[in-house]
Amino acid sequence: MNSITAAELKRRLDGADVILLDLLTPEDYAASHIPGARNACVYEMVFLDRVTECTNGQECALVLYDATGTTRTTATAREKLERAGYRNIAILEGGIAAWGAAGYPLERGQHSVTAEASVEDGVYLVDTGVSVVEWIGRNINNRHSGRIVLAAGEVHFTGGVLSGGRFVLDMTSISNLDLQDATWRDLLIRHLLSDDFFDVERYPTASFVVTGYEPLPGASPGMPNGHVTGNLTIRDVTRPITFPAVISAQGDGSIKAHAAFDLDRTLCQVCYGSGKLYERLGMHLVHDLVSLELFLLARSTNTVRS
Repeated sequence: MNSITAAELKRRLDGADVILLDLLTPEDYAASHIPGARNACVYEMVFLDRVTECTNGQECALVLYDATGTTRTTATAREKLERAGYRNIAILEGGIAAWGAAGYPLERGQHSVTAEASVEDGVYLVDTGVSVVEWIGRNINNRHSGRIVLAAGEVHFTGGVLSGGRFVLDMTSISNLDLQDATWRDLLIRHLLSDDFFDVERYPTASFVVTGYEPLPGASPGMPNGHVTGNLTIRDVTRPITFPAVISAQGDGSIKAHAAFDLDRTLCQVCYGSGKLYERLGMHLVHDLVSLELFLLARSTNTVRS
């Protein structure tokens, strides 16, 4: 038997000849579950251990359910269980949503799972102590990575959508994370700070100003849900760029954002070692593309003032 309807499950539960497994997170289970169900979250590495604790052997009859029956949750759980030797497995069609829609009872906890947070309009200040900007530079033989301190930043939301913002990078803070030898690490950092690269004595900061945002409707969680457009200024050269980003409202009223993209450094006059600008570079050849990755946390100014 591969699937079972809510009505069929109700009859079987009345006969107490089946073990019902809720595959969702412990938080979801605590908030609401089918009476008699036992929790074994399929997303956890100890999933099979949880199932062993909930069952009395591999010959028992199992019914699995998730939230809506529209994702791979139950199929993944069944595959894991079948590889572990379980054979008598059924899946509740439509998950707990179908059970509730049929009018059957649910056991509910005191605290419900928080609904997806929405973005309130206003200005959000970037938490520079938590937010991170990371870089990766490469040549044909190697790669180096590091961080740049985000000195200041704010984002604006109108109608629940990003409508503006500005960020300032402290270019004097460029660091390296991959070189273990202090001598080589210091040499690389001095090279990056010099006029070969970012010339931080003359240009100690870089900036990015948001000029536009295009939402991507239907984006799945964890995937970019919009494209950010803005003007990036490095070494007093300003260039328009567009990149995909994930922007997510948090339950505490803050905003988190993540973006990862490649930037052609030569467009901002960071030209050292560029094969399209110099010849016969040999070991000094450096790829033009630099990878940037941003992890941002911004808090509402209303929260900041309180």
